[in-house]
Amino acid sequence: MVDRKLFPHDVAIAAILKNEGHYIKEWLDYHLLAGVDHFYLYDNDSADDYAEIIAPYVAAGLVTSIKLSGGSAQYAAYNFAVRDHRFHCRHMAFIDLDEFIFPRGTVRSIGEVVDEILAAHQASGVAVNWQLFGSNGNINADFSRGVLERFTRRAPTDWVVPIPKRDIPGGNAQVKTIADPRRIAFVGNSHFPVYFVGNYSVNERGGRVDSYCNEPVTAERIAINHYNVKSRAEHAIKVSRGRADKGTVTASNAREGNCINDAWFDIYDRNEVFDDSIISYRAARAENFSIETEADRCRRMTHALTETLSAVAEGAASDLETALTCRAACSYLRGHSDDVRLKIFGDAALAVVVKSLDGLTLSEAQLFISELPNLLASTSPVANELQLAALQVVEQMMDFMREHDYWKDFADLDHLRRLIKIFGK
Repeated sequence: MVDRKLFPHDVAIAAILKNEGHYIKEWLDYHLLAGVDHFYLYDNDSADDYAEIIAPYVAAGLVTSIKLSGGSAQYAAYNFAVRDHRFHCRHMAFIDLDEFIFPRGTVRSIGEVVDEILAAHQASGVAVNWQLFGSNGNINADFSRGVLERFTRRAPTDWVVPIPKRDIPGGNAQVKTIADPRRIAFVGNSHFPVYFVGNYSVNERGGRVDSYCNEPVTAERIAINHYNVKSRAEHAIKVSRGRADKGTVTASNAREGNCINDAWFDIYDRNEVFDDSIISYRAARAENFSIETEADRCRRMTHALTETLSAVAEGAASDLETALTCRAACSYLRGHSDDVRLKIFGDAALAVVVKSLDGLTLSEAQLFISELPNLLASTSPVANELQLAALQVVEQMMDFMREHDYWKDFADLDHLRRLIKIFGK
C-alpha cells in the first residue's frame, strides 16, 4: 500500500460547473469541513462572478480551476482530472455542485468512512446512493440563505422512479462514485468510472456496483444529498442552462428525456421526510477544523519521499504504484519547494519505476501504459532503459490481447509500440 503521506491531497473532488456563483462558496466550505482537501473545478463558460468567489480558495491552494469550453464537457473534465491528478490524491469523487457528500450517523470525515468501506471489501471505489431533496414548497429563489438551510425535506430513503422516456431507475437508486483514481481507466458516465481490469466499486455494505444505480438503496453510513430541483425559479434556470453531459436543451432532446426539463420538477419535488442532519454534521465538523498549510504539506511529502526512496535503495521491494506516486510527488514538490534534492529524487523515482516493471499484473500494466506519455518525456539518465522496458510491457500486453481476441486493444497497443520506437530514436 502506498504511504498516504506521499499524496498532496487525501480526498479531492472533480466537478464541472457553469454559472454556479450563488452556490459555490457553501459547497466548497461544506466539503472542506467534511474532509475534502482539494477541488479540481472545470469552468464550462461561466458568465457570472464564479472566478471572483473562488479566488481566495485558489490562492490558498485549495482549488485548481481549469477552463473547459464547449458542449457535453462533463466526461472530458472527469477524464482530464484522472489523467492529470490521479497521483495527487488518494481518493477522487465525481459530483456536481448540487450534491453534498454526507457521512451519516457520524462526525468522521469522508475519507475515514471511504477508507473503512474499501478496506473491508478490497474494492477500488464506493458507489454512494443519492438522497433527493425537494423544494420545501419554495417558489422563488432566496440566495440570502444557503441550500442546506433552505431545503430540509426529501424523498423517502428507498424512493425509486423510472427516468422519464428512458425506462431506467432514477430517484435514490442512482449513485455517484468516490474512487481510487489510480484504478480508473476512463470515465464515460457521470455516475461511475470504468476501472482497470480486476477493480470495481462497492456500496457501503460491500455489494458490488457496476453501473449508475444501486438497489436496494443503501444510505446508512454515507449518502449524497442531492438538491436536484431547489425552488421552482432555480429549477427553471437549471433547465435553461442544459446538462453538462448532454449540452444545451432542445425541443428534441427534452422530448427524449435526455435533459432535465419541467417534467422533472414535478417528479423530483419530493418533500415527505424532514431531514436537516447534514447541518448538525457540518457544525460538529467545524469544531476542530484546520487546513494543512502548503509548507507543512511539502515537509510531510518530502519526509515520506526520502524514507520511501531510501528504503528501496537499501533493498526494500517497491510496487509500481508506489514508484509512480514517488515520481509524481517529486514533480509536485518541484513546483512548490526549492529543495535541491528533488531533481535527484525524481531520477531515483524513475529508476524505481523501471525496477518495478517485472511481473506486473494486467491492472498494473494498464496503469503503467496510461502514464507512458508523462514517463517518456523524461530527460532522466534512465530514460533509455525506461523506453526498452516500456516496449517489453507493451509487447507482453499485445500477446495477451491476441490470445484473448481483443483486437481493438491489440491494434491500439500496436500503435503505441510504434510510437515508442519512433520516440526513442
